[in-house]
Amino acid sequence: MLVDFTLNALVTLFVVVDPIGIAPAFLSLTHGLPAATRRNVGYRAAAIAALILIGTALGGNWLLTRLGIGLPAFRISGGVLLFFIAFEMVLGIRPTREARQAEQAIEEHVRNIAAFPLAIPLIAGPGAITATLLLAGQGGGSAVSLAALVAIIIVIAAACAVAFLFAGSVARFLGVTGNIVLSRLLGVVLAALAVQFVIDGGRAAFG
Repeated sequence: MLVDFTLNALVTLFVVVDPIGIAPAFLSLTHGLPAATRRNVGYRAAAIAALILIGTALGGNWLLTRLGIGLPAFRISGGVLLFFIAFEMVLGIRPTREARQAEQAIEEHVRNIAAFPLAIPLIAGPGAITATLLLAGQGGGSAVSLAALVAIIIVIAAACAVAFLFAGSVARFLGVTGNIVLSRLLGVVLAALAVQFVIDGGRAAFG
């Protein structure tokens, strides 16, 4: 059903992207910038990430077909990848790694932080791209499912823009402990979704 697919896609992408969780990285990357510049960077990062994920949703299945990769195989491998990302979230490894990448980007004097590292890999990272490919395949390639997925990607990108806009308030409200707890809870949810992708891929391949 379209409703089930939409809800599944919304939860999956929200958990993988984690707009609230990447707000502290945005703060550290834009520290010292004027408020107007900071807003523009946040909006541009969200827009770039949305375009990347929409392109993945629309052209991902075509690319897999050209490479000779079956959807069941990609569901299994993608589910395994998402499970490892969830594992990192539960153990607190992923936020530390993302913070380190952000620091390296600053040290290397990256000119356009909206594109890197905000849009890629903080928003549209390997996990988000993999999840988008899996969801596009799960929708069966129908126009309605793709339209729903594109709409959800836009919603998630908008959520990231809002999280960036209120990043300071979110950081103060959650605090370090709240952010850690939220990341671990989302990691558990993502692990369950990843296992389901593997199960679905196994059934399609062997059953």
